[in-house]
Amino acid sequence: MIMQGQARDLLTPSDGGAPLVLAEDCYTILASPRREILSIEVSPDRPEAQQLIGIRAGSDSRSALIRIMAEERRKGSPLYLILDDFAGASLVAGWVWSRWVDDWAALMQKSGARSSSGRRASMESVCSGFAPGSSALASAGGSRTEDQNCMPVPTLVHPEDPNGWHSIVVQEGVGMRRARRIDVWRDGDALEIDIGFQDSGTAPNSKDRIAIHEYHVRARAEQGRLTELVVDPRILPFRECPGAVAHAQRMLGAPLHELRTQVLENLHGILGCTHLNDVLRSMAEVPHMASALHE
Repeated sequence: MIMQGQARDLLTPSDGGAPLVLAEDCYTILASPRREILSIEVSPDRPEAQQLIGIRAGSDSRSALIRIMAEERRKGSPLYLILDDFAGASLVAGWVWSRWVDDWAALMQKSGARSSSGRRASMESVCSGFAPGSSALASAGGSRTEDQNCMPVPTLVHPEDPNGWHSIVVQEGVGMRRARRIDVWRDGDALEIDIGFQDSGTAPNSKDRIAIHEYHVRARAEQGRLTELVVDPRILPFRECPGAVAHAQRMLGAPLHELRTQVLENLHGILGCTHLNDVLRSMAEVPHMASALHE
């Protein structure tokens, strides 16, 4: 698997001036079927990133990032966000094969691909979607595509807002994409937060992309703490998946800069959704983004 990550911080001046790119990072990772990093290239280069080679996506990669890329975490660089996302994005990436081959679960097993979720090959209780008795478990671990809800989605780029996204590569053939947008603005002493999140893949004989996960989140923070949170689960694979939405309210009152760890501590197992957790964890970036905003 070749994974290309790209992110930028873009400031839109309140006076109507042209948007300013404050920071931009990208990487290319070659990963094994077990989601181990075989090689990594980072631009602009950070030599310490080479220490990530051999690390497997999941809790191992996130622990390694805290240790190896501590300065990037402190600065709130775009690089840290997309490297942190390697765990979740690589986990869902294999799903795209379900659009292209009949027995994609067998293909994944033959390739040696293995999830870092679950225990002893069982997905039961790893998240709300795989709660005991879930329809996802009844469909042999969610491998049967006819049991999954997914939907065609339009391009992310809006013709009236060409600066709304960085350049996006048009994927041909078998390709998966995790797209994330975090918008932040001031409302007096508070911060308003608007987040879009989508996992989508290519489909044969179609120009449309097919999404398997999509969330929209609106939030408000005061004095550095999360005070309001509205989660809209737009596309999810199983009927049990939205069960995690109500539990997200547990994060109210949490300091934004601690969300990366507090989400994992408070929304584990059937209380959370792996992908919604990634959305909520990304709000740890908001204090860094807000520091660039003028009063």
